[in-house]
Amino acid sequence: MITVKENTTLVGVSELRSGIDEVLKKAQEGLVIIEKRHKPQAVLISHEEYAYMQNIMEIAEDFVLGHIAKERLENSDDSDYVDLESLLK
Repeated sequence: MITVKENTTLVGVSELRSGIDEVLKKAQEGLVIIEKRHKPQAVLISHEEYAYMQNIMEIAEDFVLGHIAKERLENSDDSDYVDLESLLK
């Protein structure tokens, strides 16, 4: 295991196999980059960090979708919509 930054650790696949408990402990403290033949293959993060990232992504997605909806509303007119009575016929 090599710590490259304060919260980032590099771990080889063989080291992952033999020391999973230590690797999981490091993942609670920061990022763990799993390497195979000195090439990054995956990143291991804590569940809390993952949940935080998911929450941020959902907020960003909501913001973008809201912006798209606002633009569509501003650039549309009544002919772009179907009224409910016509739809039910």
